[in-house]
Formats: sequence, structure tokens, C-alpha cells
Amino acid sequence: MSRQSPSNNARLAAVSAIGAVLDDHLSLAEYFQVSTRLPARDQSFARHLAYGTLRWLSALEWISGQLFNKTLKREDRDIKRLVMMGIYQLWKDQTADHAAIHATAECARQLGKHWAVGLVNALLRRFQREQQEILTGLGATREQYAHPEWLLDRLEHDWPRKWQEVVDQNNRQAPLWLRVNRQRTEAKEAGKELRQAGCTTEFHPRAADAISVQPAVAVEKIPGFSEGRVSVQDPAAQLAADLVDPQPGERILDACAAPGGKTCHLLERQSDVKLLALDRNPKRLSLIRENLHRLGLDCELKTADATRPEDWWDNNPFDKILLDAPCSTTGVIRRHPEIKWLRDESQVDKAVAVQQLLLNRLWPMLKNGGILVYAT
Repeated sequence: MSRQSPSNNARLAAVSAIGAVLDDHLSLAEYFQVSTRLPARDQSFARHLAYGTLRWLSALEWISGQLFNKTLKREDRDIKRLVMMGIYQLWKDQTADHAAIHATAECARQLGKHWAVGLVNALLRRFQREQQEILTGLGATREQYAHPEWLLDRLEHDWPRKWQEVVDQNNRQAPLWLRVNRQRTEAKEAGKELRQAGCTTEFHPRAADAISVQPAVAVEKIPGFSEGRVSVQDPAAQLAADLVDPQPGERILDACAAPGGKTCHLLERQSDVKLLALDRNPKRLSLIRENLHRLGLDCELKTADATRPEDWWDNNPFDKILLDAPCSTTGVIRRHPEIKWLRDESQVDKAVAVQQLLLNRLWPMLKNGGILVYAT
């Protein structure tokens, strides 16, 4: 069989994506945005495998450690990742056992490592035979939670009665939530359009513009997305617009705006405002511009560091300020499971310091009686 590149094999693309996260510290979104040319169906499967394997990474590493009799060389870590991906398929996925084992083992041949085909096959078949015993052993370890130890410690300290529930939710695939653009449609109409397309929908009890959609589909296939009637955004993020409560004529600052979800939501709620959206990264600011264009909205955009108001502020105070501060991103692990392995404790501490600096610098820009919404 000829060797295939990650660009035309879903499982190899998934292994490559896992390597991009663990070796190059890229996010999965960054990898899949530029690194594969798979057909849509294969692209979706590659994402599914990569996200699932990284969601359960430390548990899969523990399991694979029970199967391997020797440590592989560093240059063969792709084989270990193939095995972990195969275990994920057998343990957590709906892939048929014979397909998971055979197709995963054949990937070793396509990588040019013919010697590993039999090894991968044998290890996966052993897991298939001994799965119950191995998983019983896993249940006696901290690796069962599939979180780094430092994060488990913090969660357990902060939420002594709830930490296991938090971990369990982190390990579930995030549902798809949409935000309705009030400037172009109404929630009932958007829900009707989605149901006519075969989706199951549910409105959120607290986020007035939020609709959940099942099954989850790629954004380009969501009815109304391309036309700007809906956007993808979790309900918790949508609550920021309720708290800011934009009113006609108000001067509002969105201090850390990219990629623009909350910026756009504020304008969808009230287009007659003077809204300034800042971000220090010009590439990320372009994402806001793209979102505004798709949704038919407009505001002032500026590339600037919110911690240095002397470089951009005109000394005219704001009625409202939204400070969606940079954070550890550990709150969105369900949607981005690689965060568990890309973050460490020192990064959390650095984020806290930046958050405090932003709050100190932005607070004086608020009018007397104004509102500052702080969110992470």
C-alpha cells in the first residue's frame, strides 16, 4: 500500500493534529484551519478523533502504558498516538471494533512504519479482550478524570463537593448553541427555520437569544448562518449583553473584543450606540470585521492595548464598559479539550495579573453612574 499523507487520510490527519497540539502547542482549530485538505466528511471524522483523543488523553496514556511492554523511541510517538486513538475508538466511540483496529493499524503502514502494523493490531486486540479489567484498574487512578493534576487540585480545592461533576461535564462534548440576530430575524422564526431543516431545537431559560441545535453541524451548514441571521455562541457568553443592556445613544467600550461575539451581540441588541471595539492583535481584529460584515453591523474598531489607554483614549468617558478579560480558558474545556494540555498553573497566575491590570486601567474611564461588566 502506498504511503498517504495526513492531507488525504482522516486518521492520519487526526494523529497529525494531536501532534500539533502536544509537540507544537497549537490549538486544534488552528491546525484544522490550515493543515488538511480532506473532503468534508473525512474532515469531520478527523476532528472527531482528534478532539476525542485529546479529551481523554491522560486516561488513554495510562491505558496504553498497561499495554506496551517497552517505551517507543521519540520518533515513533506517532505510533503511540495511533494506539491511543484506537483505544479511544474502542472505548468511547461508536466505531465498529473491527474497523477501529484494522484501519488504525493500517495507518502505521501508511506512515512508512511497516514494523508497527502488527504491534498496533496486537495492542488494540489485547485492549479489546482485557477492556473490563484494564478499565477497573483505571478507575482506581486520578488519570480516570483525564485532567492534569494541577487543575484537578485547584478544582477540588475550590469546589470540594462539586469538582467531580465539573470534571465530568468538562469531558462531555459541548452542545451547539446559536445566538439569534435580532436585527435580521426573531427567535421563533429562527427556530422554525432550523426545525424545517431537520434540526431539533430548544430555547434557553435565561439567555433570550439562545437556541440549542441537534445534531451539531458545521457552521456553513447551519440554516441562516451565512445570511447573518444566527451565530454560534454559548448561552453564558450571551448573558454579557443582558448585563451591559445597551441603550440608544450610549457610548460603549468593548475592551478585549476579538473575535467579536459579544461585540456583535451588543449591536444586535441595540444598533444605535457608539461602540468602540479594541484588540491588540490586528489579525484577531480582522475576525471582528468579518463577523460584523456577515451580520450587517458596524462599529469603530481599533488595534490597541487596553492596558495603555494613553495610546488610544480621547478622555471622553464611557456609559458602559465590557471587559471580557483574557483568561486561562479553562472554562471552555468542553469545546476545546486541548486546553487541558496547553495550559499550566503559571499561565493561570499570569492571566490573573493581566486581568487585575485591565480592571485598574479601565475603571477610571467610566462615567459616574455607569456600568462596567467584568467577564472571563
